[in-house]
Amino acid sequence: MQANLKRQTLLRELANKVPEITIYFWIIKILCTTVGETFADYLNFNLNLGLSVTSVVMSVALAVCLAVQIRSRRYIAGVYWLAVVLLSIVGTLITDNLTDNLSVPLTISAAVFSVALAGTFVVWYQSEKTLSIHSVRTRRREGFYWLTILFTFALGTAVGDLLAEKMSLGYFPSAALFAVAIGAITFAHYRFKLNAIVAFWAAYILTRPLGASLGDFLAQPADSGGLGLGTTGTSLIFLALIAALVMYLGHSRKDIALQGQLLVEPEIDV
Repeated sequence: MQANLKRQTLLRELANKVPEITIYFWIIKILCTTVGETFADYLNFNLNLGLSVTSVVMSVALAVCLAVQIRSRRYIAGVYWLAVVLLSIVGTLITDNLTDNLSVPLTISAAVFSVALAGTFVVWYQSEKTLSIHSVRTRRREGFYWLTILFTFALGTAVGDLLAEKMSLGYFPSAALFAVAIGAITFAHYRFKLNAIVAFWAAYILTRPLGASLGDFLAQPADSGGLGLGTTGTSLIFLALIAALVMYLGHSRKDIALQGQLLVEPEIDV
């Protein structure tokens, strides 16, 4: 009985479709959010694709990647993190389309995405009775997970642009502000036992405006408050770092809780 229970536990954990929360997770996540900001601008302006064409191309790429991710039977580092990169880009483009094409104020975008994100959390919890990413092992839960990620990226773009540009706080001060907020959440979790799920999602949401502000700070010219690396240089640097870390994780499997081999593959529920 105990052996069967242990084996079932191993199968459930290996069926989880997202990585373990390690330092690598947070580093790659921030790198992805930065790429989402700079690469969207690169495609839009440097390649002259335009906002609408860029949005269509990236949305199709995201749909294909998510289809592969959802159909896979377990977590695969390369597929998972490619989906996060593409979600970061598409989330940025959604907010940019609302701002530039539809003239929706950033305050309204931020409010709408905040409500959408909160609503997703409510429906997710009512349906699954948990918001833990350690239990993302069914297609329904994975759908909630990826929708949540999309809204965090769109919201983070709106909030980051709102503070850095519309409120004239500046890119680096905005990034520093979000970094301090994430540090405060981390301290509250370890020192005052803030609920782990609450702490995770709060930090996850804030990494998006942190990455967006960092990306703008690196890419924008000096007269606009940046370092002038450009969207091309910044995107290439961060994509190379992401690729190197993902290849390392794919080889080392350090972001998988259980590294033992099982003879029977776990099934993913519908």
